[in-house]
Amino acid sequence: MITPTPLMGLVTGFWSFKTFAAAVELGLFTRIAGGQVLTVQTASTEFGLAARPADLLLSACASLGLLEKTDGGYRNSALAEEFLVAGKPYYFGGQVRYCDERTYLPWHRIGEALRTDKPLTWDPQAKGSVFDADDPEMLALFWEAMYSTSIFTARALAGAYDFSGHRRLLDVGGGAGAFSIELCRQYPDLRATVLDLPHVCAQADGKIAAAGLTGTVDAVSGDFLADPALPEGYDAVLLSMILHDWDEPTNELILAKCFAALSPGGTIIISELLLNDDRTGPPEAALMGMNMLVETEGGKNYSGAEYREWLGRAGFTDIRTLAFEAPGANGVVLGRKP
Repeated sequence: MITPTPLMGLVTGFWSFKTFAAAVELGLFTRIAGGQVLTVQTASTEFGLAARPADLLLSACASLGLLEKTDGGYRNSALAEEFLVAGKPYYFGGQVRYCDERTYLPWHRIGEALRTDKPLTWDPQAKGSVFDADDPEMLALFWEAMYSTSIFTARALAGAYDFSGHRRLLDVGGGAGAFSIELCRQYPDLRATVLDLPHVCAQADGKIAAAGLTGTVDAVSGDFLADPALPEGYDAVLLSMILHDWDEPTNELILAKCFAALSPGGTIIISELLLNDDRTGPPEAALMGMNMLVETEGGKNYSGAEYREWLGRAGFTDIRTLAFEAPGANGVVLGRKP
């Protein structure tokens, strides 16, 4: 018998997120790192909470798989210990904070975005794009959020596609360098260049140095939209989670620049949350498209078929799609420059 139970899950989805975000804001998981146990009484004292909300928060976090109940109280689950303890290499808190502070409230006005077809997190009349550096603190949080997601997506990509045949990779719009860093770790003969805006390259330089890959990965300032051409001499060009930010004409312009920049025989690599060819899912790709309505002027998530068509028009051949599972992408579309 059909029931409205699935609808209830949709209605209450924000309960999980806001519980999660509140725990990250409090520093809960960092406080009990290393196997420490936290009681309701201690949580109440340390976080300045009354006993009832402290009890409810710990219980809810346990229900979400973020905490584990012990005889003496609560401790981090393996998931929380690995990704929610500040200072750890793959800290995911930046992603949580960015969504909580930047996109959560604008999403409350999603109806407005549907009616106006205009972004809600920034004003196109006041800024050139969502990536302009008028709010350094928020942009730093954004790139940190992207880095934590991209590291694991890059690992999945490295397993799905063999980069051993490439020597020089241009990471277009590569942000803080997560993909270049991780791919060069997995493929020691690979050298990579991150191309991004100057204030982003400064962050990439720090991440590259911290990874011990100075000389293997570098960051070059550039604007892949405004610059007439991309740097040349690369046998692979990567566009990771880039094209969903832009409309079709802009994407075709970007792909034409990538084609020109590639050496003959080189490969373009488009890593994205791909919609299926009839654009009915999967949900993570379709809902990311809705988020593009909130955050961009023309962005949307596209299907593999759409990318394959654009690549063909740009002159690429041997076009194919590979699927994988990762936090930031579910597949890659490849094309070769004749």
